[in-house]
Amino acid sequence: MTPLGERIARRIAAAGPMPLAEYMAICLNDPKDGYYARADTIGAKGDFITAPEVSQMFGELIGVWCYAAWHAMGRPAKVALVEAGPGKGTLLGDMLRAARRFPDLAGAVDIHLIEASAAMIERQHKVIADSHFDARAHWHASISELPELPTILVANEFLDVLPIRQYAKAGNVWHERCIGLGDSGSLVWSSGPALIDPSLLPPGAEREPDGAVFELAPAREAWVATLCERLAHHGGMALLIDYGHAESGYGDTFQAVRGHAHADPLGEPGLADLTSHVDFAALARIAAANGANASAIVTQGEFLIAMGLLERAGTLGAKADEVTRQRLQGEVERLAHPDRMGSLFKVLALSGSLVDKTGSNFPPFAAPAAIDVRGS
Repeated sequence: MTPLGERIARRIAAAGPMPLAEYMAICLNDPKDGYYARADTIGAKGDFITAPEVSQMFGELIGVWCYAAWHAMGRPAKVALVEAGPGKGTLLGDMLRAARRFPDLAGAVDIHLIEASAAMIERQHKVIADSHFDARAHWHASISELPELPTILVANEFLDVLPIRQYAKAGNVWHERCIGLGDSGSLVWSSGPALIDPSLLPPGAEREPDGAVFELAPAREAWVATLCERLAHHGGMALLIDYGHAESGYGDTFQAVRGHAHADPLGEPGLADLTSHVDFAALARIAAANGANASAIVTQGEFLIAMGLLERAGTLGAKADEVTRQRLQGEVERLAHPDRMGSLFKVLALSGSLVDKTGSNFPPFAAPAAIDVRGS
């Protein structure tokens, strides 16, 4: 049992079974022993690799998308360029390098980063300094702290770590899954007293077998609702990228990752990353209910190909040696192939009221002809 696990066990012993959402929040965000109190979680030497760590091309094309979004917004003179959960700052650095290729956009943006980890903020400061945007960079603990400006927001592998609730079917009722204590004092799954409102279940609940699991993500949905309200009021666009599904349904997607392998999510609290798959269909419904417009849900592969991934790889490899060309080919396949990250990860764009919604500009899931993605 880790020190954080021992604290959680004492809390459960005193107060009873702990809902999964509370368990996730403590394991990830405890300021002393939580997972994000560490600085070595991402990358080859960490526990997992995100798309920006796979290839610089990912972040560069996100930067191109930001420029296209800014054009679709009418090129506002001042805009908040926001990343939610910047991590080590790899995506941020690649985005800003792409943004510097467009002086009109670079002159309009202030950088705003939503980050709760002090360890990560320290790394992000260096990335910002290296990009020469440090005079216009601001850090925030929550989305509600963002300035009242038109906004371009990017959230890559951010929503999957927001706490979820789970409900398991037993007979004709769905009980909340909680964390309890086993006979030896270890953490075990437990059934809690809370029941879910049946109206929140997707169609087909009566056909699901006993033991079936449904996941509800109130924290995730509240975050997206706040984002959509901001976009609707101040104008702007957001790009949400994460692993998940395009249709709401049933299934247990809660998982732990440590050392690039799946781990027991109850085994070592605070030492493993805890995530769940994102229900993008639910987020699209949240957008519609909060004054924003949602794009079609596309795969990461479809998005990157549309934004010019193949062209960018071709340019980078044109004057490179064979080893580099093989590496670039491998990066393209890992990012976009349906059997790799290409299908598992989904992309959803959101727009506010100040965006041209004629269909030609929203969503900008392609690099405008005026943007040469092949450049250096």
